[in-house]
Amino acid sequence: MAGKRLGNQTVRLETPPRIISTASIAGPKEGEGPLGHTFDLVLEDELWGEKTWEKAESKIVRETWSRILEKSGKAPEDINYIIAGDLLNQCIATTFGLRESSAPYLGVYGACSTMCESLSIGAMLVDGGFADNVVCLTSSHFCSAEKQFRFPLELGTQRAPTAQWTVLGCGAVLVSSHGQGPAITHVTTGKIVDKGIKDANNMGGAMAPAAADTIVSHFKDTGFTPDYYDLVLTGDLGIVGKAICDEMVGEQGFNISKKLKDCGLMIYDLNKQDVHAGASGCACSATVFAGHIYKEMLEGRIKKLLLVATGALLNPTSTQQGETIPSIAHAVTIEA
Repeated sequence: MAGKRLGNQTVRLETPPRIISTASIAGPKEGEGPLGHTFDLVLEDELWGEKTWEKAESKIVRETWSRILEKSGKAPEDINYIIAGDLLNQCIATTFGLRESSAPYLGVYGACSTMCESLSIGAMLVDGGFADNVVCLTSSHFCSAEKQFRFPLELGTQRAPTAQWTVLGCGAVLVSSHGQGPAITHVTTGKIVDKGIKDANNMGGAMAPAAADTIVSHFKDTGFTPDYYDLVLTGDLGIVGKAICDEMVGEQGFNISKKLKDCGLMIYDLNKQDVHAGASGCACSATVFAGHIYKEMLEGRIKKLLLVATGALLNPTSTQQGETIPSIAHAVTIEA
C-alpha cells in the first residue's frame, strides 16, 4: 500500500505544503455581512461594469488571480499550476477569467466542494515534488447560479425556507513548497453519497450526508478525535444541513457539536439579511477561508482546522429528468 495513505480515503503529506497567501473578492451583499471587512475587495454592484452576470464572474476570477500574484510577489511564470472551477456550464467563468493567465491550468468541478478539491490536488502535487507553487481558486455568482439552476431572477419566484443564497465572490489560495503560513497536513477525499433527495431548494439536506461521511472517514483513517481540532468547518450546509451533519456524525460516535461551524452561516447576518437557510456556492467556503479564517490562523486564534467543503453534483438537465442529487465533500487538515 502507498506509504502516505491512511485508511481508505486519507493521505498524510510528508512534506506539508504551506499556504503562503490568499486573495478574496466578494459582492455587495457579502460585504454587508459580518465578514465584509475581511475580504480584499467588496464590489459595489453585481455586474461590476460588465454586460452580463457571467462576464462579471469571469472578471472577478481574473481580478482575484491578479490580486493573489500581487500579494504574494509571484509572477505568472512562478505558478506551476492553477487548479480552479466554478458552477457555470463547463466552468466558463473560470475558463474565460483565466484564459490570459499564461499558467498551466487544471479545471476541476466539485460543485461547492471545489475549493477543497483544488486544495487537495494542489497540496498533493506540491508534496509529491511535482510543483512548487499552485494557485487554487473558485468562484460563484448569485445571479448566474439562480439563472442556471433555478429560475430567472426577473420571474420573482418565492424562495423556499430551505433555500440558500449563492455567494457572489471568488477566493484564491497559493499553496507552496517554500515560505511561511499554515500547512496542509492531511487530505481526505470524499465519496459520492446520494440519499435520494430531489429538492433543488434543499441543498443543505442533500449535502449533509456526504459531509458526515467524509468527516467520519477522516477520523477513522487518521485516528484523530474532534478534540484534535480547534474548528471543524463545513462549506455551505446552512441551517438545515449543519444540524443533520452534526447528528449523523454523532451517531457514528464522534461528537463535533462544540467544534462544528459552517461557512454558510458565517458570511451573512441571518437576522438582518434575508438569505433564508444561509449561504451556498463555490465562493462560500473559498471567500470565508481566504478572508476571515486565514487571518484567524495567521494570528494564532485557530491552530488546527478541518475544512470540509461540500457540493451537490446536480445540473439543470438532471433536475428536469427527475434525478436525485448526488453529493460529495472533501476535507483538508490545515495546521498553523
